[in-house]
Amino acid sequence: MKNALFLVLATSLLIFSCNSEKSEFGSEISTDTEQIAKGKQLFEQNCSSCHNFLQTTIGPNLSGLTRSVDSRWISEFVKHPIEVIDGGDERGAALFAKFKIYMPGFPQLKEDDLDAILSYLHTYTTLPDTTSLAGLANPIVDSVSDSGIRLDLEFVMQIPPSDTVPPLAKITKLESEPATGRTFLNDQRGVLYEFKGNKYHEYLPIRDLMPNILFKPGLATGLGSYAFHPEFAENGIFYTGHSEKGNAAPADYAYPDSVKVFLQWVLTEWKANDPMAGKFEGTSRELLRINFVTQIHGMQEVTFNPNAKKGDPDYSMLYIGIGDGGSAESGFAYICDHQGRDIWSSILRIDPAGRNSKNGKYGIPSDNPFVGQAGKAQEVFAYGFRNPNRILWDLQGRLLASDIGHKNVEELNLIESGKFYGWPNREGTFVIDPYKDMDQVFALPADDAKLGVTYPFLQLDHDEIAAIIAGYFVQKGTHKGKLLFGDVPSGRLMIADLTDHQNIKVESWKVRYQGKEMDLKELCGNNRVDLKFGQDKSGQLYLMTKADGKVYKIKGT
Repeated sequence: MKNALFLVLATSLLIFSCNSEKSEFGSEISTDTEQIAKGKQLFEQNCSSCHNFLQTTIGPNLSGLTRSVDSRWISEFVKHPIEVIDGGDERGAALFAKFKIYMPGFPQLKEDDLDAILSYLHTYTTLPDTTSLAGLANPIVDSVSDSGIRLDLEFVMQIPPSDTVPPLAKITKLESEPATGRTFLNDQRGVLYEFKGNKYHEYLPIRDLMPNILFKPGLATGLGSYAFHPEFAENGIFYTGHSEKGNAAPADYAYPDSVKVFLQWVLTEWKANDPMAGKFEGTSRELLRINFVTQIHGMQEVTFNPNAKKGDPDYSMLYIGIGDGGSAESGFAYICDHQGRDIWSSILRIDPAGRNSKNGKYGIPSDNPFVGQAGKAQEVFAYGFRNPNRILWDLQGRLLASDIGHKNVEELNLIESGKFYGWPNREGTFVIDPYKDMDQVFALPADDAKLGVTYPFLQLDHDEIAAIIAGYFVQKGTHKGKLLFGDVPSGRLMIADLTDHQNIKVESWKVRYQGKEMDLKELCGNNRVDLKFGQDKSGQLYLMTKADGKVYKIKGT
């Protein structure tokens, strides 16, 4: 999820000491006001979700960058980072060693665009403050060993490219409509596909139906998720979450006007005239619209409990994963540090058929944890997440969610009604200070219990993975009941048995394709895999690589 313009550049400030020529850096950069204004616009469009000039966020603090690094090197790295790193460049290699992932290249940026961005960066003169207290160097000492498991992949299909540069097709979710088993997958750039066997067709071209949809410059924007009502075959109803440009319409949940709205996430209900038709024709209505500070950590998941039956309290209740929108990393931690008063950094649970919400467009389930409590957001089921990107149920019926961490810890949480999961004051089982250097984590204090945090079911630090993506539980075969999950950028694959909470063991596994064992970077031909998983109604598991837009069956699952 770290698809940003200057992902690792400024870290060179910390890795390389300044030399005698430092004062000359940036002397050639234009200070023309119109060029600076253009650069500011380009920066906000392409970089601001992952970088600012206060502290490291998803990417490094960029303040003072052009005054310590040669501008020609910056421009070349932005355009061709992989070539720079793999070509033996000392600075590039050091950055890669620190961050362990490749920055995507931006060869489409013109020279005058790069010059404008440099002009804007050059208006920030202060070098990053590196004098903060040193945190824990290696928060989680245990390493993940190889399980020895090797599973074969079978190629299913390649989704049509929706861009000319990787990721070619931003396929993120593959699931079945619950009644008939029709299987769908989305491209975040605005299409919901239906497929059978290795054939696919467009079912919902949301890019055409929602003209304000925003899916550039990426980073989980666009068509984020979808969920079919358990009775879709009869009522034709399903739901999507998609992003739109900032202030496209009045928001149901907003924050002070002094904070810029980068984009909005919108929850939509669709009703097909003919539920069995191959292409959607019907109506839609908006249920919920939320403002976000940046493009990251938005509405990444909408889903129903697949185990709930008619008559169960959870039947047809819609769960929605809402991230912090990058608010903590952008200096607005109070937006997500709300103790249940607001909906950011939360998992919501709503009744789409009801109308007793504040905006009158959906219902608040009567058994939600904060129903009737003054000052609480009634939609909130659990809160304290940075980016709850996957919500899932295990074979025992327990609700879980993966939560992408900041700089140190990736989490899988067992979700319980009304519980607080720590963000932005905790990252995993460690202290983080959202008002200081968020790269650092510290040991828990002696009086930690007073904060009331529910800590992760399992956690891994960034020695192992950079951005967790929870997959699915194996429903049949040798590995029945185990969770397959992995690392989004690198494609490293993990497996865990969660049956015994006190003795969870996480191991890695690998794949074979056409008889050859390989990692996913080799499989997709790219150093950034953008791994995702899917599962159809039969329980068959799938693996998807967004870099090339390909879908594979995981045999033996």
